[in-house]
Amino acid sequence: MVDFKRVAKLASATLILGSVVVALAACSGGSRVRKPAELVPVTNQFELAPVWSTSVGSSESFNFHMAVAGDSVYAASHRGNLVKIDMMTGNKVWETSVPDRLSIGPGSDGRTTAVVTTKGTVYAYDDTGKPIWNVNVGSEVLSEPVVAGGVVIIRALDNRFIGFDALTGKRKWTYQRQQSALSLRVGYGMLAIGNEVIVTGFSGGRFGMIAIANGGLVWETPVSFPKGFSEIERLNDVTAKPSMEGEIICAVSYQGRIGCGQARTGNLLWFKDYSSFTGTAQSPDLVFSSNERSTITAFAVKDGSQAWENTQLAFRGVGEPTAVGKVLLVGDAQGYVHALSQANGEMLARIRHDSSPITAAPIAVNGLILVQSQGGKLAAYSPK
Repeated sequence: MVDFKRVAKLASATLILGSVVVALAACSGGSRVRKPAELVPVTNQFELAPVWSTSVGSSESFNFHMAVAGDSVYAASHRGNLVKIDMMTGNKVWETSVPDRLSIGPGSDGRTTAVVTTKGTVYAYDDTGKPIWNVNVGSEVLSEPVVAGGVVIIRALDNRFIGFDALTGKRKWTYQRQQSALSLRVGYGMLAIGNEVIVTGFSGGRFGMIAIANGGLVWETPVSFPKGFSEIERLNDVTAKPSMEGEIICAVSYQGRIGCGQARTGNLLWFKDYSSFTGTAQSPDLVFSSNERSTITAFAVKDGSQAWENTQLAFRGVGEPTAVGKVLLVGDAQGYVHALSQANGEMLARIRHDSSPITAAPIAVNGLILVQSQGGKLAAYSPK
């Protein structure tokens, strides 16, 4: 078994920054708006019974995710409301107001909770909701902070990764990357693996592993390569958080490919032409993703062969997927949560969580399914 700490100490952490960032809207340009597919009636084969529900405030035009640590859920709103919620009861343990509007949801390890304002200021709070430090990173931040291994990791829009001491706010390291000529102006998800490393996507169709302790690059690999004549055609960033199951990690790029490989080395086992900015979810045997048309596809983890495809949610704005048990869960732009069979893509159940979009992945934890909408409704459901 590879010792990630040892690998991280040997890693280099120096790359030069530079480039121009453009809005995701520029990628689609004047593309016509497609009519969402009508929902096919579903006889629920199981129920997602409501356990509790609360409002945490709207994320407005931003894409907020909740964070789970221990038995608590942490959530925030664009207007600066930050809450800690008891996962089993839905009761608010504490609630505080951040001094400015937020651009992204919180990160937390249960001891330190961090949020970032639209002006690039990081605010950190202790486990009682008391503010402990704040620092400005000098750039917009659209990616959720990661709090792990005593470090708060911030990914700035200018492509810097910054590690702060979780207790003091002292800067421990900075890792800079070179960007392609154009990149998507969106949040790039970071997947923490234990307290040792994060895996995240980069511009230019690449993704990699970074050591939490020192910001060192452990490995980096391309899942796709730019193609086309214009810079917009050549956009193929890995924006969504990679997924991991066992020793296999999978990632997908916008206007590029989906692929899976060895988590310890980054070596790809396979890749297929595909495009997505909502990411991947995995079971031991399959990897799932949805494209810009909201077509959901399952690929075999071992070789990338297509297992099934579901087009019933076409153009419904399907969000990030979650694989749990034998079910795949996705939200859509009209506030529905859909449950599909992992085996064949059959629609198994559906609930209406809210009337606002669900872009963040549902979270399955402690026998509950947690869902947060952009309108701010956060609820727990129990599969029956």
